[in-house]
Amino acid sequence: MKKMVILSIFMLLIAAIAFSGCLGGDKESTNVTIGFQPSTHQMAYTSAKAMGWWADNLTQMPDVKNVSDKSFPSGPSEAVSLASGAIQVAYIGAAPLIPAIAQNNSDLKIVAAVQINGSSLIVPTNMTYTGPKDFEGKKIATFPPGSIQDTLLKQWLVDSGVDLSKVDIKGMDSGEAQTSLKSGAVDAVFLPHPAPSIIVTAGDGKVIMTSGEMSADHACCVLAVSQKFIDEHPDIVREIVKIHVDATKYTQENPETAAKYYAGITGVSEEIVLQSVSDWDGQWISNPHIIEDYVVAYARSQYEQGLTPRPLTKGELFDTSFYDEYVGAP
Repeated sequence: MKKMVILSIFMLLIAAIAFSGCLGGDKESTNVTIGFQPSTHQMAYTSAKAMGWWADNLTQMPDVKNVSDKSFPSGPSEAVSLASGAIQVAYIGAAPLIPAIAQNNSDLKIVAAVQINGSSLIVPTNMTYTGPKDFEGKKIATFPPGSIQDTLLKQWLVDSGVDLSKVDIKGMDSGEAQTSLKSGAVDAVFLPHPAPSIIVTAGDGKVIMTSGEMSADHACCVLAVSQKFIDEHPDIVREIVKIHVDATKYTQENPETAAKYYAGITGVSEEIVLQSVSDWDGQWISNPHIIEDYVVAYARSQYEQGLTPRPLTKGELFDTSFYDEYVGAP
């Protein structure tokens, strides 16, 4: 009888220890889905994917169950997915995050920069362009409202003295915009690379202006996560930023190999990708401090265009702590 009592107590102690371990042990594991767009703007993502950094590095972490990705045609739909938790990480234009935060009270944060510049304004090869006012009474296809291209194009037209009410700006994905230009359904397109190189190589249009000429060294794509994901999995965010910074450096130093990786993942021909990297005015970066003022300016521009109920502050848009920690910023 005494032995039975001792055994029962022993079993209860084991159960209590196991139960306490469940309460205070490892954090709940999670799946990590990374959103991206098939643009040479985001070649740091495809470089890291091709080299296995996302899958290998993240799945070694105890709180990561699985790593996958999801391609998006443009930023606005990707921002919705990030805000809803359908994806946990986004390679995305800075501008689409702004309506998601300001309109829907979604607490999304930019944790690193991805690139600057890199889009082009293209017209049919037989069009004679004399200045921005040529677009009054014309149709221009670009990414949907709230995208980086839509925000930049509208601001450039306004700054150039164009009556925006006289320009028909149509929101489309890249493929639809390219087809519309070729068929004559629109008079111009404003798209990120590699689309400009695809159009020019096919003889369907000519570049009349790059986005860097519209706004020098402007912010474009960024790396973003939700505040909820930061709060629940700071260790994963830390590793994600590390991978991105390292992949950006690799892409900068090995553009031809990075182009090959991008071509293999997206299906765009390697020749076109290399042409795009040669043609574009973009630059891959990871330092978020470089783009802070530009992104705040986008928030102001979207507010002035009536796309958001209020402008956003730098603190509402950025969390640079993970980048600063990794690179040793003061």
